[in-house]
Amino acid sequence: MSPLPTRRRVAVVGTGAIVSGSHLPALRAHVDRTELVAAVDVDQDRLDRFRELAGGEVAGYTSMAAMLDAVRPDLVLIGTPPSLHREQTVAALKAGAWVLCEKPLTLSLAEYDEIAAAEEASGAYASVVFQHRYGSGAVHARELITSGELGAPRVAHCQTTWHRDAAYYAVPWRGKWSTEGGGPTMGHGIHQYDLLLHLLGPWTEIRAMAARLVHDTESEDVSTALVRFENGALATVVNSVLSPDEVSRIRIDCADATVELTHLYGHRNEDWVYTPAPHVPSERAEAWRTPAADVPSSHTAQLGALLDAYDNGVRPPTSGTEARATLEFAAALYKAAFTGDPVHAGEIGPGDPFYPAMHGDHPHWAPKERA
Repeated sequence: MSPLPTRRRVAVVGTGAIVSGSHLPALRAHVDRTELVAAVDVDQDRLDRFRELAGGEVAGYTSMAAMLDAVRPDLVLIGTPPSLHREQTVAALKAGAWVLCEKPLTLSLAEYDEIAAAEEASGAYASVVFQHRYGSGAVHARELITSGELGAPRVAHCQTTWHRDAAYYAVPWRGKWSTEGGGPTMGHGIHQYDLLLHLLGPWTEIRAMAARLVHDTESEDVSTALVRFENGALATVVNSVLSPDEVSRIRIDCADATVELTHLYGHRNEDWVYTPAPHVPSERAEAWRTPAADVPSSHTAQLGALLDAYDNGVRPPTSGTEARATLEFAAALYKAAFTGDPVHAGEIGPGDPFYPAMHGDHPHWAPKERA
C-alpha cells in the first residue's frame, strides 16, 4: 500500500470572488493533499467573511509579511489585483513557498524576469493560473495535435469576444496600465490564446491592431492579431470586451481534421468537436472522440497538477519559460499593434520599451498626466 501524499499548508492572499469562488473549492477538492491555514486581506470585513466561509481554524492577517513570518506556508495562492502580483509572488518565494497566482502573473516581461530570479534564489516555483489547459478535452486535443494524428496544423482562429460595460471599468484599478497591465489582451483573452499556444506550440511572427472604440480607458478595449507559428500554421486572434453575444472559441484546421472548442468561461469534453477531412476513414476519426473521463477546465484540475509537481520536486506546469511565452505573446501583440510593425519571437528584451511596460511608452498609448 503506497503512502498517502503529504498535506501542504496553504495560505490565500486576497479573499475576493476569485479566491472564494474558485480557489477555495479547489482546495476542498484536494482536502487530502492541502490544509488551508491562513488568509490575508487588507479589508478586515471581507477577511472575516472568508474565514467564516472557509470554516476550520484559518488564521487571518491584514499583512502578507506578517502571515509569511508567522505561518511559513508551503504554498501561497494569490488572487489580488494584478499590480500586486509581482511583489506578493516574490515575497512568497523568498519565504520558501511555492506560488499559484492569478493571471497576469506580472504586468511586464521585466517584472516576470524578477520572479524568475526570485525562483532561482529560493528554489521555490511560481505558476500562473491558466486553468483552460487542464480540462480533459484540452489534454486530449493537445495529444492529438502534437502527435501528428490530425495532420499538420494549417489555419487557426482564437476568439475571446466578451462584453464589459462602463460600470465594470468604474472599478479604480481597471483599464489602467499601472494596475491592470492592459485591456482585454492582458485581462480577458489571455486564457484563450494561452490555450492556443499550448495546442500549437511556438509562434514566430505577429502583426496586430488595437483600439479604444467605446471605453474611456488608458488601455485598449479590442485587439486583433495575425500570427505565424513555427510549424507553419497561420492564426487570427481577437480579444474584445465590446461583444454583446459573448463566446470563447478556438478552431484549428489540420490536414486531416478540424478541432473546435466553443465555450465561455470554462469547457468540458462536450465543448470539443472533431470534424474529419473527407479522405479520413470513419474508424480513424472515431478514435479522436473526447475521452470517457470528463474533467472540466478548472482551478481544481490545475491545483492537482501543481501538487503532483510539488510531491515530485519538479517545476510545475505554467511556470518558468512556459508561462513567460504567453506573456511575451501579449507584449509582442501590443508592440505590433502600437508600432504598426511585425514583431518576431524573442525580440523584446532589456532596452526595448515594451520590455518594462506593455504600452511601450508609445505617445498615443502611454499613461498621461492628469490635471
